[in-house]
Order: sequence, then C-alpha cells, then structure tokens
Amino acid sequence: MNINATLFLQAIVFAILVWFTMKFVWPPIAKALDERAQKIADGLAAADKAKADLASANKRVEAELASSRNETASRLADAERRAQAIIEEAKARATEEGKRILAAATAEAEQQSVKARQQLREEVAALAVKGAEQILRKEVNSGVHADLLTRLKTEL
Repeated sequence: MNINATLFLQAIVFAILVWFTMKFVWPPIAKALDERAQKIADGLAAADKAKADLASANKRVEAELASSRNETASRLADAERRAQAIIEEAKARATEEGKRILAAATAEAEQQSVKARQQLREEVAALAVKGAEQILRKEVNSGVHADLLTRLKTEL
C-alpha cells in the first residue's frame, strides 16, 4: 500500500467520521448541554427569586414583629393603667368604707356616751333622793315627786 493512498483514505474516513459526528452525535450532545445550561439558568433565577422572596418575607416578618411589639407594649400600658385605676378605685372605696365605719363608731360611741350620762343621771338622782331621805329621815315617794326628780335629772 501506498502511504499517499493510506493518508487519503484516512482523510476520507476522518471526514466521514466528522460528518457522522456532526450530523448524528453532536446535535443530541449540544441539545443536552443547552438543556442543562437552561436548567442551571432557571435554577439560578429561581434561587435569586427565592432569595428576593426570602428578603421580602423577612421584611414582612420584621414589620409584623414590630407591630406585635408595639401592640404588646400598648396592651401592657393599658393593663397597667387599668390596674392603677382599679387600685385607686379600691383605695377610694376603702377610704369611704373607713369613713363610714368611723362615722358609725362615732355615732355608737356618742349613743353609748348619752346612755351612760342618762344612767349616771338616774343613779345620781337616786343617790340624791337617798341622801335627802337620809337627811330628812323619812321616805321620799318617787311617784309623788317625779316632777321634782325629772328637773333634778335635767339639771345634772
């Protein structure tokens, strides 16, 4: 065999191999590479979109947390104001109840004082009658002298 013919024949076989590869092998490989590149691009776009969604979700979460904190602080302040109002109301009721009890105790003490004075007057009147009886050595009739005894009680 001649080296020129071998080279020529190898060049033809190589050309057929290149043509066959370009016609039947290369298009599916290129198509697979293009699809893979598209999937990668879509994945990267989805990742970017997900990252943007995550950032916006984080912003919404922070806004909701801030809103919740403000609402919680507001409710705590309202609860504290209500507690203070209840305490003040209880103090006012306790003061009023104390005044009422004090007034009742004062009135009762006054009644007892008046009663004790009345009893003391009666005892003093009885002692005065007894003393007068002793002085006069005769019995004084309280029924007969009731008017006199009443005036004596009021004078005492």
